[in-house]
Amino acid sequence: MFLVSVLLFVSGISFIVAAERTRRTATPAEAPPTEVRAAPPVANVRQLMTGMIRPAAEQVWESVSVTVSLQGTDEKQPRTDEEWAQVATNAALLVESSTLLLQGNRAVDSGDWAKYTRDMAAASTVAMKAAEAHNVEDLFKVGETIYNACTNCHAKYLRQ
Repeated sequence: MFLVSVLLFVSGISFIVAAERTRRTATPAEAPPTEVRAAPPVANVRQLMTGMIRPAAEQVWESVSVTVSLQGTDEKQPRTDEEWAQVATNAALLVESSTLLLQGNRAVDSGDWAKYTRDMAAASTVAMKAAEAHNVEDLFKVGETIYNACTNCHAKYLRQ
């Protein structure tokens, strides 16, 4: 009986040693991803409009234009890669700002407010892609669509 007890004890110790060696050589499991939380909204709609949305929209709208005067026709468009990148960046800001307009208590309702915001985001995405492709015609055309989305929203929700 003593001999069986010693053998069981030694084999138990062997299992413990083997388990420890396996634990040390095994690849560590990936740590569970930490939850990423968005910062709570800080700016109000007016601050977003004056600080980000209006300047970005104006840059997109003013990037391509045709002016006809007595002196002739003046066509304005981005010429360098940097100018095109700046237009694409401003269009991307408009897309991103649509998310901000729907966060927290900024969304006035889930009806027209959300629709106009999505319309602005969709049109601004087209503008961003047109700028990335250096497509003057598409950028010029989508400017009106962005303008209409903004105007429709302002007609219903603009508070003085």
